[in-house]
Amino acid sequence: MAVEKRRGCGGRGGGGGGGGGGGWRELRPLVHLLLPLCVHWIAEEMTVSVLVDVTTSALCPGQSTCSQAIYINGIQQTVVGVFKMVVLPLLGQLADECGRKPMLLLTLSTTIFPFALLAMNQSKEFVYAYYAIRTISYIISQGSIFCISVAYAADVIEDSKRAAAFSWITGLFSASHVLGNVLARFLPEKYIFDVSIVLLIFCPVYMQLFLSETVKSTPKQDPDSSSLGKIAKILHKRYKSMRNAATIVVSSPALRGISLVSFFYELGMSGISSVLLYYLKAAFGYNKNQFSEILMMVGIGSIVSQMVVLPLLVPLVGEKVILCTALLSSIAYALLYGFAWAPWVPYLSASFGVIYILVKPSTYAIISKASTSADQGKAQGFIAGVQSIASLLSPVAMSPLTSWFLSGNAPFDCKGFSIVCASVCMVIALCHACLLKPEESPSQDIPNPEDLEAPLLRDAQCSS
Repeated sequence: MAVEKRRGCGGRGGGGGGGGGGGWRELRPLVHLLLPLCVHWIAEEMTVSVLVDVTTSALCPGQSTCSQAIYINGIQQTVVGVFKMVVLPLLGQLADECGRKPMLLLTLSTTIFPFALLAMNQSKEFVYAYYAIRTISYIISQGSIFCISVAYAADVIEDSKRAAAFSWITGLFSASHVLGNVLARFLPEKYIFDVSIVLLIFCPVYMQLFLSETVKSTPKQDPDSSSLGKIAKILHKRYKSMRNAATIVVSSPALRGISLVSFFYELGMSGISSVLLYYLKAAFGYNKNQFSEILMMVGIGSIVSQMVVLPLLVPLVGEKVILCTALLSSIAYALLYGFAWAPWVPYLSASFGVIYILVKPSTYAIISKASTSADQGKAQGFIAGVQSIASLLSPVAMSPLTSWFLSGNAPFDCKGFSIVCASVCMVIALCHACLLKPEESPSQDIPNPEDLEAPLLRDAQCSS
């Protein structure tokens, strides 16, 4: 495969000069990517605050605490994490080989089916079926949509503008969450899943019609080989390619360091995310409206921090300083939730989301800077796979610990003790981030002869 650069062929970054404020102009090639992504994120987010009430009332009727729902969420997250370790790097490699567009269409489409079940019926049996199908959907789509989108952005945005582009992507992600939570706050509950499905169907249809591919396929001649031989060859190629992706990350100090940061951050934050809404419902009696308000508050602040503050700060202080500040904020976020002593404290804690949300775009920028254009998908996919390992491990401790401290059998009165424990992981991530030395991508666009599947940038294709 060959990555199709949209900037002409004149060396690094091509003809448009200068460093100026091209800002929005640089993002024009991403319009047909960002629009369906925003709609997809709105459709997903508008269901989040409702799902807690739906699953709790189906599995534990008449109760505010539902340990069964907490455990099922934990099992779901663990199963998803196990399979994502393989699926995420694989989708990253396939995005480099088969193209970004087919992989985006696949990952976006899988979300439609689980919500269709809840739109039809919200009985106990349908909730169980939802969890089963949503688990498969998460395995394919969770993390991979972002990973492939970042690789697409790296194809069309020059190196010096990538941090700003990634901040816009994550900023639009936050804006979408705000709109999703506004819809959830004011739409009647019975219409939420119906509206969500309509929006989810719109996304792959729009992308199929308007999104252009950035990876050109090079035809392969594979003379007469049997089906078994082809399967064996594909598996062998997959193994070599995944081993190569691991080599790319391990051989780069920056990629190695950021993978450790990502692991410990995800270990803590995914654990908190899996139990937070159930904890707030049990500890303070929160409902759909309060969940939506908290999520809206975080989202509005995140839009400003990612789309305005981050692009201004990156040239001044660099990605590492932003990453460390965001990690410090995530520690405060976790501790305030864990020790929350009144119903208003979670609102204060949520305000720190305005800063900790910058962990993701600064991480993407560091990975992108330390990778060649041929290895963007592999590096982003491999580190996303590392994050998935963390997300499968966190529920093993978080689900039983949360259920224990929310029950009447807790050894002492601290309902958020599991969240306090998760903050320790963020402290470790911060220590690794402080030791990080971000680096520029090594000799950009020089193909690695051992990388049999890396997309090549050839002058011949630029001229055509």
